[in-house]
Amino acid sequence: MPATRHEPRPRSGPRPRYRADPARRAAFDVLDAVDSRAAYANLLLPRLLADRGIAGRDAALATELAYGTLRGQGTYDAVLAACSDRPLGKLDPPVLLTLRIGAHQLLATRVGSHAAVATSVDLAKDVAGARASGYVNAVLRRVATRALDEWLPIVAPAPAADRDGYLSVRHSYPRWIVAAYQAALGPGAAPSELEAALAAGNERPRVTMAVTPGAAGRDEVMPAGAEPARWSPYGFTLPGGDPASLIAGGRAVVQDEASQLAALLLARAPVARAGQDAGRAPAWLDMCAGPGGKARMLHGLATLDGARLVAAEIHPHRARLVAAVVRGQPARARAALGTRKAEPRTAGVLVADGRHPAWRDGAFDRALVDVPCTGLGALRRRPEARWRKTPADLPELGDLQRALLKAALAAVRPGGVVAYVTCSPVPAETSEVVAEVAGVGGVQILDAPALLPEVPGLGAAADSRFAQFWPHRHGTDAIFIALLRRS
Repeated sequence: MPATRHEPRPRSGPRPRYRADPARRAAFDVLDAVDSRAAYANLLLPRLLADRGIAGRDAALATELAYGTLRGQGTYDAVLAACSDRPLGKLDPPVLLTLRIGAHQLLATRVGSHAAVATSVDLAKDVAGARASGYVNAVLRRVATRALDEWLPIVAPAPAADRDGYLSVRHSYPRWIVAAYQAALGPGAAPSELEAALAAGNERPRVTMAVTPGAAGRDEVMPAGAEPARWSPYGFTLPGGDPASLIAGGRAVVQDEASQLAALLLARAPVARAGQDAGRAPAWLDMCAGPGGKARMLHGLATLDGARLVAAEIHPHRARLVAAVVRGQPARARAALGTRKAEPRTAGVLVADGRHPAWRDGAFDRALVDVPCTGLGALRRRPEARWRKTPADLPELGDLQRALLKAALAAVRPGGVVAYVTCSPVPAETSEVVAEVAGVGGVQILDAPALLPEVPGLGAAADSRFAQFWPHRHGTDAIFIALLRRS
């Protein structure tokens, strides 16, 4: 097992033998990578477990400790601060990470107090040394004196005096995200709905998968025990287990149901067909296609419609992923930047910046632009995002989002439709971006929820023509979709 950044490798002799059990050590190493290298837990953890041969109950424990600690970090830090005689900001990172793992076991799992403290002490000896282990022991013994519900009145503001502050500690979110969720739900939302939305963002989602439209049917692909998705005709959920065999066989991919429905919504949107376009084969565009989930779905839907799909992605390595995922497209991503304008009839996957397009204006009938965003709508799957993003990120992201939406509108012909999609409910990334771009003129906002009548409660608070999915309402990621038709 390789040494961590906190533990130099010995100059000679065998590697050190760790006191901590493999599951807890794996959870620590994931959290350490998230903290020190901005790694993504959902990408790193499966690979680490496979590399170390951790499976079964140990893998389940490592997963619970890694994800649970990231989700509850804000709450645990509040409790740890009350139990520590040193400011948390002054602690060495491995000590603080060990304390968080221990606090999660004590406050949110069935691990016994003695075992939670003892295993955390062993972990501290491995990653921070014997002296630090004594401090970890003392702090966690104080944490163990109360249950979480008993700690909250001590460490959180009173709800009546500071509701956002209370919810921030109670549900482990930065305060600004609590306010942003409230703004997205609208002033008319009941206080209980805001709490439900925050709580749902901390729940572990089921694995949701999608088959490709026009390929093998869902019922043919679903394994025993799987359930059809509630609204997507191409989706199903797994009760547990590893979806790798379905993915490796190319029969299905992991994809949130709201993400599937974003592609379906674009396909359902009515396109005004001008007389001069009657003889032209329809063409669709996925403008920010990496890593390829929506592109795969769009390709199947486009094929059923007799259309061709162009999938563009600015990063070459992600474009290669798109090319591998999208069946029926060229296997090799083609570099399009700096070349002549691409023809939709012949293009497949392009390495291209949508703000400097590799296609002619008005070349497409439909375009989907899934813009880069904070990802605050997918916290169930990427809990570390809440601790990485700040309000200072929003202006730069907003500029990029507006530029991409304008470029997508230019890419479709008059009468063509653009789906603007974000995996975030934050108004600065959703309704405000669309309203500003549409306000310039030459754009009609379509009623997106009306095109998904089977899904209840979709209308966004800012404008009922926008679709806003929510974990607590729909069991999906909090994905936002607006449909705009170019005049």
